[in-house]
Amino acid sequence: MSQLPHVTWLRAFESAARNSSFSAAAEELNLTPAAVSQQIKLLEQHLGAPLFRRMARGVALTDMGHAYAQPIRKAFSEMQDATSELFTSNAKRTVHVRASISYAALVLAPLLKGFQDTHPDIDIRLTTAVWTDRIEDDAIDVEIRFGHGDWAEQDIRHLGHRFAQLVCHPDFAASFAGDLSFEALAAHAVQIIGSEADWSLMARHFGFEGMPEIGGTKVDSSVIALQMVAAGSGAAIVSESFIENYLAQGVLVAPFDHRIPLSRSFFMIVDDSAQKRREVLQFCDWLAEQHREKTI
Repeated sequence: MSQLPHVTWLRAFESAARNSSFSAAAEELNLTPAAVSQQIKLLEQHLGAPLFRRMARGVALTDMGHAYAQPIRKAFSEMQDATSELFTSNAKRTVHVRASISYAALVLAPLLKGFQDTHPDIDIRLTTAVWTDRIEDDAIDVEIRFGHGDWAEQDIRHLGHRFAQLVCHPDFAASFAGDLSFEALAAHAVQIIGSEADWSLMARHFGFEGMPEIGGTKVDSSVIALQMVAAGSGAAIVSESFIENYLAQGVLVAPFDHRIPLSRSFFMIVDDSAQKRREVLQFCDWLAEQHREKTI
């Protein structure tokens, strides 16, 4: 195919893919939903392949749509950055960061004001996912990933070892009166998917040879687990870096002094194409320093 699609079709596609909605794309582009739908239809005809599945409630990208959205998004992002850098007075540089939703909400977001204060010429674009397994979006400069650090990327920076504590709402702890125990709280456990073994590890710290009865509630992120236990629903074992503010504000309590080492940690992965950009290096150095100072 020698002729490139019309840029207005691509802009409609990129916005609809990013928003997962023709209506949201129309609002963003100041068009009608019908106009966005027509532009995407023309693009699909031009390419000879469907990019979206139309459903009763909304739209979803096809496999081909997913594959096409990434380079199109990157192209628009690079054009935006080039335009800003070359033609905007006092242009800001941008670092695209992706992290798990728990790390982004509970650790990174509260720290970002400090970065913005010291680097007012750099904008951070932060996106999240429940889990961060690998960089799939070429527009991402830095990814904060949870695991053992055994990935294929070249630039992987360890952000420090982590410990976890068992926490619950103070009223929930008080409801057990003098009978508060690890075994009692385990029966009301809110488990984080992928970290269920933390309960067995803590049980060994309390001297249990086997695992006591454990609650069946499971959620896919620490931030959801914390919201549940902050509402008085059970207890959770969560990274100390995530519970600092909850404990300081008295929203949660740690009934026991026991803390367990976690086998997995957070790592900062820098995309190959971004390693030489000064703003990316400044962000990485700053975040690493935050972890060294606070032992996050």
